[in-house]
Order: sequence, then C-alpha cells, then structure tokens
Amino acid sequence: MKKYLLYLLVFPLFLCCSKDDNKRNKNPYLPDYSFSITIDPDLPLYADLKTPINPVLITSANVGVNGIFVIKISDTNFLAWEANCPNQYPSECSRMVELNNTTAKCNCDGLEYSLLTGVGGGDYTLKPYRVEILGTTIRVYN
Repeated sequence: MKKYLLYLLVFPLFLCCSKDDNKRNKNPYLPDYSFSITIDPDLPLYADLKTPINPVLITSANVGVNGIFVIKISDTNFLAWEANCPNQYPSECSRMVELNNTTAKCNCDGLEYSLLTGVGGGDYTLKPYRVEILGTTIRVYN
C-alpha cells in the first residue's frame, strides 16, 4: 500500500516536468557556425574593452553569423553575443549596429536588446557565445 501511495505522489511530478524551452539555444533564425577569435584589448580596435560596460562590435569575416558584440563586465567577466537580430534571418539589415550604452537595436524591426542579459523585445533572446580570458587576451568562440 505504501508503494502505491509513493507512486501516486511522485507520478504527478513527472507530468509537470517539460522540456526546457530555452530560447537562447533553440533559435530557428540563427545557424550554429563554429568560430574562434582571440581579441587583444591593447590593440586600438578593441581598446574600448579595457573599460567596463563599453561594448565593441566585431564584424571580422567568419566571426559569428553577422558579427559579435563583446562587453566587459569586470576584470574577470566578459560577455559575447551574436550581432544578428535574434528574431530575423541573416540579411542586409539584420545586423544590429545601433548601440546605446548597454543596448543594441535591430535596424529592421526597431527592437532593442540588453547586452548585459541578452533579453529584449522579441520572441528570442540574443545568442550567447563562450568567452575565455587568456592572460591579457580574450577568446570568444562557439
């Protein structure tokens, strides 16, 4: 009898569980391209990364889908995000280039996204990339 009571208590827990609907990792608009870039903040191009909360847009070939944003949070914490609007297929206007402090704005639909959290006005969040600090350089990769 105790066994059946235990099953009755545990079984509803399995019904309540569902797949994680993590929209950061299941975006149908953005392909998963493998890339790796090493960034040296001592170079003039990336000098803004020496100061916290100062994002840099990197549009080098083969970096992300449509470029990446890198932002320094602290000396030991950097974030990197895809620069393509998360709710649009890659196109001429889908690269976010309009930066306002810690937000990036999509040119096509006008939605804004936080470069601190990745959250914005659309259905999907910004696509995050991995960041590794290697002494004085930063590696961003997927």
